[in-house]
Amino acid sequence: QVQLLESGGGLVQAGDSLRLSCAASGRTFNYYIMGWFRQAPGKEREFVAAISRGGTVTYYADPVKGRFTISRDNAKNTVYLQMNFLQPEDTAIYYCAASSSGSTTPEIVQDGAQYGSWGQGTQVTVSS
Repeated sequence: QVQLLESGGGLVQAGDSLRLSCAASGRTFNYYIMGWFRQAPGKEREFVAAISRGGTVTYYADPVKGRFTISRDNAKNTVYLQMNFLQPEDTAIYYCAASSSGSTTPEIVQDGAQYGSWGQGTQVTVSS
């Protein structure tokens, strides 16, 4: 198991930027595919972005493509989510997650059930 701790959330205005961080401890960080998910009030959790173990392949949900960037620093055991041009519909709790899946197909990395470790989440609120 790996322990995950998110930070960087907050209250911003539409058009602003935020960078979320997720620090990992426990097992070797580069063993895991890392993902970001979010859950808005009254909605189901949804996939946001994921990154391969080496950081060379990234995946994004359509609503965030071109605005969000996922990256990782394996030396620092940290994954990031840079969020630009935030909109009110981005308001949600953002969760970091780790997957030990042997597959990195889009269908796998977007499936929350493939992630065995989750952080507690960080709130992002975007006002209009």
